[in-house]
Amino acid sequence: MAYFAYHIIDQNGAERRGKIDAANENVARQRLTDMRYYVVNISVASAQNNNERHHINDKNSAANFFTFRKITKLNHQQLTLFTRQLASLSQVTPLEEAMRTISKQTEKAQVREILEKTHAAVVEGQRLSEAMRRSPQSFPPLYCAMISAGESSGALPEILERLAILMERQAEIRGKLLAALTYPIALTLVAILVVSGLMISVVPRVVEQFDDVDQQLPLITQIVMAISAFLANWWWAIALIILFAAFIFIILLRRDNFRLEVDQFLLRLPLIGKLVRNLNAARMARTLATMVASRLPLLEGLKLTRNIVPNYALRHANDFMIEHVRGGGSLSGAMRQTAVFPPLLVYLTASGESAGQLDVMLARAADYLEREFDNFTSASLALLEPLIIVVMGAIVALIILSILLPILQLQNLAGI
Repeated sequence: MAYFAYHIIDQNGAERRGKIDAANENVARQRLTDMRYYVVNISVASAQNNNERHHINDKNSAANFFTFRKITKLNHQQLTLFTRQLASLSQVTPLEEAMRTISKQTEKAQVREILEKTHAAVVEGQRLSEAMRRSPQSFPPLYCAMISAGESSGALPEILERLAILMERQAEIRGKLLAALTYPIALTLVAILVVSGLMISVVPRVVEQFDDVDQQLPLITQIVMAISAFLANWWWAIALIILFAAFIFIILLRRDNFRLEVDQFLLRLPLIGKLVRNLNAARMARTLATMVASRLPLLEGLKLTRNIVPNYALRHANDFMIEHVRGGGSLSGAMRQTAVFPPLLVYLTASGESAGQLDVMLARAADYLEREFDNFTSASLALLEPLIIVVMGAIVALIILSILLPILQLQNLAGI
């Protein structure tokens, strides 16, 4: 029994290193794959060397616990731009020259450092996918797998083009989502700040003029005065409670069981659930379509696609699909049994499997779901923005009314 040193990516996208004993390298790789790890590298190593490596890693981990180390990586925008440039240049120039040109034209030092490191590995004779796996924080496992498929099939420029289109489409959807949420959130925060300012600063100074009045104040004025006094005296406690609750909620979200319950609850909400489901399903379908079109095996595509879906309920459904497909079942049948994917996606997937055009039908399903997302967000914003304004105006009107009623009452009593 020999020892093998492995470098893997777990289901959470974290990089891990260690050792495993097996009869040969293929058995070790298969054992790691069965545990749902993505194998970056595996090599023969003696038990003594591995023990020494673990000892060194333990010391380094203890030192890094107290020492801040800046981690450089490509963000999504930088990786998308690099992919588009490489896809364009690789069609007219050799890969090594294309990598050198892109790295020289990059303005940011940290990006240039990562690209030069990858370019140096390619010059040394490594495949591009292997060179990229040396920077797992910049190049995700799914990205490297597609590059590897392009190299193996001899169609790297075509794969890079598909990958660039995929990343640009994902960036477009992300931008639309941020644009859809930014204005309502900003408008809501402004409304809360305005109402809070009125209740804490303005209302107490006005209503204190009525303290010496013997007449009973209107009910609406009494309610507003009570709320204003509570907010003025306990605003700090309310802020602390909100911050503490948010902190506890973020901590609990790190637990898989709690995160699964939250994501399942989101999917059950009347309008938000449909939006979350369609957005995640479209992202999964488009990524899987690109991988299938790039000649990656369906099972491997499902494993790599799992980590791009942030919703844990859909991740669990993806795990079920992996086991179902591994057992010889169809992808559409697995989708239907999970009962969490849009019916259109299930239908088009079944049509693609029967016609031998799974990648085409998955891409069409993603297009439809993304268009539905665009229409839904546009219609929702058209209703949400005036609704926030109306609610804010109603609250401000009630505050003003609570101030004016006692004044009008005093004027009537004075006979003015």
